[in-house]
Amino acid sequence: MKVVVIGAGGFVGRQVAEILGQRPGIDRLLLVDRVAPKRRGPGIEALQGDISDPAIRARICEGADAVICLAAILGGAAEADYALARRVNLDATLDLAEALRDANPATRFVFASTIAAYGKPMPDPVTDATPLAPSMVYGAQKVMMEVALSNFAARGWLDALSLRPSGVMARDGADAALRTAFLSRLFWCIRRGEDITLPVPETGRTWLTSVRNVAQNFVHGALLPDPGPVRAFTLPALSLTFAELVEALQRRFPDSRARVRFAPDPELTALFASYPRLVTETADRLGFARDADADALVRDAMIEEEEIA
Repeated sequence: MKVVVIGAGGFVGRQVAEILGQRPGIDRLLLVDRVAPKRRGPGIEALQGDISDPAIRARICEGADAVICLAAILGGAAEADYALARRVNLDATLDLAEALRDANPATRFVFASTIAAYGKPMPDPVTDATPLAPSMVYGAQKVMMEVALSNFAARGWLDALSLRPSGVMARDGADAALRTAFLSRLFWCIRRGEDITLPVPETGRTWLTSVRNVAQNFVHGALLPDPGPVRAFTLPALSLTFAELVEALQRRFPDSRARVRFAPDPELTALFASYPRLVTETADRLGFARDADADALVRDAMIEEEEIA
């Protein structure tokens, strides 16, 4: 079986590549990124380039049984440069889906969407039936692709699946331009004994998943025999208050001298700390998983670089 990972050099992509490289039955693994992926091994091929290049798309389509597409212009970067975000998040991604359709409609195409697909404020609880109402460019573009890919699947044009992960923890050195960067910084500041001020209240609630867990879910989506008729849904996640998250981090690093302060910003609290309950019936039924608890999330979120090289 040949699996392609697009965005294989990224935070989630490196984990996905590691898991696939150890999975029986996968004898060919093509890792695609704008920066040459570092992972090497029998049956593993690295391809440097991006999916806007027709030659790269052609290489991806050659004999692919499954394609996991993680490449995107995220959050604040999409807001800052609509034209670039459209080229990557919409135009190039749709071009790739059409190329795969023409090459082999049976190819499983797993698309990384986002919980930014939901509007604010969200109802309590959020379920598979909750309407999508994105307010940000990034979320809107992901929803556009969800609609297109669900239509492709319904027509038999491509075996497409759109998965919405929650906040993926915890990238060391997360891009400060991302408005959610404080979430990842919290993990690493406590580990390193560095003070941090969070722009949300202790009682604020968010949805989180470890990088290990979300990577396993994308692999599960690529290998799942028959997802059924619903082709776009939210992945399971833990619903935690920031106080609960800080407590789990302090249990993990009991000798840390880091002090965590809270200085809530109304806008950031509304965006990232006002989450309701989350019910993921479709994903649960299909065998997608959430981290067992806050302690497991912290453990599997802080993957060392040497573990995924």
